[in-house]
Amino acid sequence: MNQVSIHLNGISPALADPSVPLYVQLYQYMKKEIACGRWKAEARLPSVRKLAELLGVSTTPIEMCYQQLLAEGFILSRPRSGYFVRKLADSPIPLPPEPEAPKGQLLRRHHSFRYDFHMSKNEYGYFPIAEWRKAYNRTLRHENAAELLFFGDPQGEKGLRYEIAKYARSVRGVSCSPEQVVIASDPYPLLDIICRLLRPYGNVIAVEDPGYPQYPEVFRRNGYQVIPVPLKEDGIDLDLLRGSHAGLAVVSPSHQFPAGMVMPFSKRLALLQWIQESGGFLIEDDYDGEFRYYGRPIPCMQGLIPDSRVIYLGGFSQVLSPALGIQYMILPSVLLEDYHHLKHQLFLECTASRLHQHTLERFMREGYVDRHLRKMRAILRKKHDQLMASAGRHFGKRAFVSGTGAGFHLMLSLRHPLSEAELELRAEKQGIRIHSAAYTRFHSQDSSKGSGIREFIVGFGGIQEKDIDDGIRLLASCWLEEVE
Repeated sequence: MNQVSIHLNGISPALADPSVPLYVQLYQYMKKEIACGRWKAEARLPSVRKLAELLGVSTTPIEMCYQQLLAEGFILSRPRSGYFVRKLADSPIPLPPEPEAPKGQLLRRHHSFRYDFHMSKNEYGYFPIAEWRKAYNRTLRHENAAELLFFGDPQGEKGLRYEIAKYARSVRGVSCSPEQVVIASDPYPLLDIICRLLRPYGNVIAVEDPGYPQYPEVFRRNGYQVIPVPLKEDGIDLDLLRGSHAGLAVVSPSHQFPAGMVMPFSKRLALLQWIQESGGFLIEDDYDGEFRYYGRPIPCMQGLIPDSRVIYLGGFSQVLSPALGIQYMILPSVLLEDYHHLKHQLFLECTASRLHQHTLERFMREGYVDRHLRKMRAILRKKHDQLMASAGRHFGKRAFVSGTGAGFHLMLSLRHPLSEAELELRAEKQGIRIHSAAYTRFHSQDSSKGSGIREFIVGFGGIQEKDIDDGIRLLASCWLEEVE
């Protein structure tokens, strides 16, 4: 049998990266030689000891390299004979190139910004981490803690569903029982379930335009026809919605994203009446409904009438932290039987951490969530007011601020000769992160077409109050130099 020829001048350049373990570099080199056909089938590789002597290294990385090649089927081992190249295919196998480090736009979102007006970031330094740690430790010390390492209730832990139902009733005016609550780690698993549940009720769904882009994308990829419906000053255009032939719709009545308007009570009732008559369903996005800074939070639409045909979406990403990974939906009673059938047919499991669920249950039961929510409302109200004052001071009448009074962002609109993308890049060069509203519009069209009005989502949750005025002053300075 042929002995594979290993030349130091050929292999040494492949083993020149000190940041990668030696056995990994050697494995990658050998895999490539075998896959491309340069090392022929049945050729014998040098022994572990001989190759170690050739390379001037210990036998450990050579042994680890051979074991990895053996496990993946690139070589085979014969007792008392050694290692041999295995025949892979009649033709050489092209290996994909090693992935390159991401460049350009892919890295922008990970930059550190002096003035960060991220649209949904919060100031997590106020999170009661000591209390969370205590609650987590008590959960682990429970006599049945080992059971929490296995799968739990696919719908979400019963105790947490009870606490969420109580919380949603008191804070958002939701009408529900714990049996209607379904918990997941993020909105996507919930939306995927919704897509499957609503399929018997039609395949045409209306969405707000502009609006949160995940909704049309998920429904479109699940075979639905998505109809964008423009907004009026008080929310989605009801006349256009009625004429759209859609029997399903996604709305955000308490604080529309991104425009920020609040849908009035009369329009909510009209929307509920329309969906009751049509036999369809509404999906109510209440992402930041807890955060209203003047007066009490406006109750959600789901609880306005008994047994409404509304699927309510809420969660704790902004109330506490997205890292906890706990979101929830509240299903109408009429969909519960279908949900339980689906749950058993697809062997669904809850995607949210069972340990986090039990910790959050304890956290809610002991009142920490309510106290933290009150504290954050007070902190965010100051930031909200500071942002409004700074925008008025530095932009004056050259910009218009809307979507005030709730949530984590304001809308800043101005007329400018540069495109939104160009203005966003100019702000970034000054150390300012701010996002245009382009991605929220259907087909992400640039608002520069037509009116020339540029729209930006200015978040205030993650930036410190003391930095808001300087950030807006610098933003106005770099944007308004070409504007008379």
